[in-house]
Amino acid sequence: MGKLKVFEKFIFVINSLMAFALLLSYILPYAEPNKFAFLSVLSLAVPFLIIINILFVIYWLLKVKKQMLVSLVVLALGYNYVFSLYKLTTSKNVVDTENISVMNYNVRLFNAFDWIKDPNLKDHISKFISEKNPDILCMQEYRPDENIDLSALPYKHIELSGNKVKNGQAIYTKFPIINSGSIEFPNTSNNAIFADVVKGADTIRIYNVHLQSLGIDPTAEELSTENSENLFKRVSSTFKMQQSQAEQFLEHKKKCSYKMIISGDFNNTAYSYVYKEIKGDMKDAFKQAGNGFGRTFDFKFFPVRIDFVFVDDAFQINAFKTYDVKYSDHYPVMAKVKLKSN
Repeated sequence: MGKLKVFEKFIFVINSLMAFALLLSYILPYAEPNKFAFLSVLSLAVPFLIIINILFVIYWLLKVKKQMLVSLVVLALGYNYVFSLYKLTTSKNVVDTENISVMNYNVRLFNAFDWIKDPNLKDHISKFISEKNPDILCMQEYRPDENIDLSALPYKHIELSGNKVKNGQAIYTKFPIINSGSIEFPNTSNNAIFADVVKGADTIRIYNVHLQSLGIDPTAEELSTENSENLFKRVSSTFKMQQSQAEQFLEHKKKCSYKMIISGDFNNTAYSYVYKEIKGDMKDAFKQAGNGFGRTFDFKFFPVRIDFVFVDDAFQINAFKTYDVKYSDHYPVMAKVKLKSN
């Protein structure tokens, strides 16, 4: 194997720093943003850290150098982390007439301001939803639009806010709604809504959660002009708000005794404190039945999964899919779940 050359020593220093950063990130789900702002911001970089450490392993392996062990050991210690980013298994897809299909989609105001230059975009969205035919559809950044056909989902609960462009969260379903409401987060237009639906003899609580947005333009041009100090302050402040919102949501959630599905855009990754807290002992549909990167947000640099579907133990997860359709800055996801026999 021999000694390292000067360039290889430089590479190994970078490697060691990236491995240490990934190792440090393993405590992120347990670090409250209110107390550890710096660590909470690091959660956004975890997908990059995983990928770069895998590349370092490959680099040293090709060179037949023992330095590969640094990243390899750190990756092995975070085995569950790595497979939260990428699922090697094929998607689970159990066909069952009792399946309930749950779609989550941040629709970005149905392209109200023409971010995507496609005059037929709303037709595409309507056709897509119609073809996938979900039983429950949770939307964030929703606004009423007569060009979007959701007639196949006759029951709905919508909460809107704002003056110029009213928007908010919506739950559309094929099942009758017997109760609904909203959890209003302070000092923001973000919130969480819920609907109690009846399927056969069961009542199911559906939550649609939209945590505080980061307000980051994911394009390279915008990020390159962003002041790093201001960016850090804004992101850390947002994560503190998310923690408060998650705590408010959980206070509401614990009062509910129904079988439960939580769907939403958390504006944070599966490596974050808010993800761990909201998920609790529920099951992440992507981890149970998805495959690949499962990215749900159109970030240019590495795959990011910030939209989730969780179910409690009353359900078995029979399928999960992320759809690669660019009708928003988010990608829609859909889980198929089945109520277990009593």
